[in-house]
Amino acid sequence: MTANQWKQQGKFINIFDNQVFVIDKGKTNKKTMVILHGYPTSSFDYYKVLDTLTKEYRVIIHDHLGFGFSDKPKNYSYSLIEQADIALALWKKLDITEFTLLAHDYGTSVATEIIARHHMKQIDVNINELILCNGSMHIELSQLRLIQKLLKNKMTGKHVAKLTNEFIFSKNIRNVYFDKNKVTNEELKDMWQQLIYNDGKAVIHKLSNYINERYYFWYRWIGALKETEIKTKIVWPKNDPVAVYAMAELLTQEIKNNTLYTLENSGHFPMLENPKEWSDLVLRVK
Repeated sequence: MTANQWKQQGKFINIFDNQVFVIDKGKTNKKTMVILHGYPTSSFDYYKVLDTLTKEYRVIIHDHLGFGFSDKPKNYSYSLIEQADIALALWKKLDITEFTLLAHDYGTSVATEIIARHHMKQIDVNINELILCNGSMHIELSQLRLIQKLLKNKMTGKHVAKLTNEFIFSKNIRNVYFDKNKVTNEELKDMWQQLIYNDGKAVIHKLSNYINERYYFWYRWIGALKETEIKTKIVWPKNDPVAVYAMAELLTQEIKNNTLYTLENSGHFPMLENPKEWSDLVLRVK
C-alpha cells in the first residue's frame, strides 16, 4: 500500500481549528482500540497490521498535529501536552469513551500524559488496557540518534531541519531496523513524502522538543505509570537500538499490573518489520 492509498482510506476532522487526519476502521466491532503513533512518522506505520487489528477492534489512528497528513502550523509549540489535548478531543468527537490505548515511541509520552490525567480523574474515559511499544519514557536510558540530538537543540535544530533531506532521513530510519532489508525504498519514500507534506520540514525541529519534555515531565509521567491500576501490556523488541530493551525490563518492575511480551529479531518499528509477530502479541490474551 502507498501513502496516497492510505490517505484515501482516512478522513480529516477539525480539532481546535486544525485538520487532523484520521483512520477509523472496523466500526462494527464492539471493542475499540486507539493508537498513538511515533516520531517522525505517522499513522502509516500501521498499514501492514490494520486489517489484523480490525478483526477484533474498531481501530482509530490519527496523525498527530505536525505529522503525516495532519496540519503543520508554524506558530505552534507542539507540546506533548497539546498532543494529548488533541487526541482526547478527537476521541470525544467520535464518541469514544471506552477503549484500549496502544502507543509507540513518541506516542507513549502522549499516552502517559493521558494516564496521568486518568489517574487524577481529570478525564471521563474508561481505559480497558494500555499497550506500550518501544517508547523512551525512561529518557535517561535512551540511545538517541545524532540527528535527534541536533534537532532538539535550540541552537542547531532549525538549521539541521533545513538541511535534512530524503537520503539522511532514509538512512536514519533504515538504521533502526534489525533487518535493514525489511524496509523498502518505496516505504522510505512514502514516509519522507508524509514528513514534508504541508511544509513539514519547517516544523520538524519543534516536534523534536518532545525529548526535552520527557526530562521535564519525568516525575509526572513515570509517576503515573507507577500509580495506574490499568492492565498494561508491554510489547518490546529485543533489538531496538533506540528504546533499548532495558527500558521494558524497568517498566515491568514499575507498573503494577503488567505483562511483558518480547519480540526477537526486530528493531524500532516492529509493526512494519515483523507485522504478524507484533500483531499476535498485541492481540494475545493472557
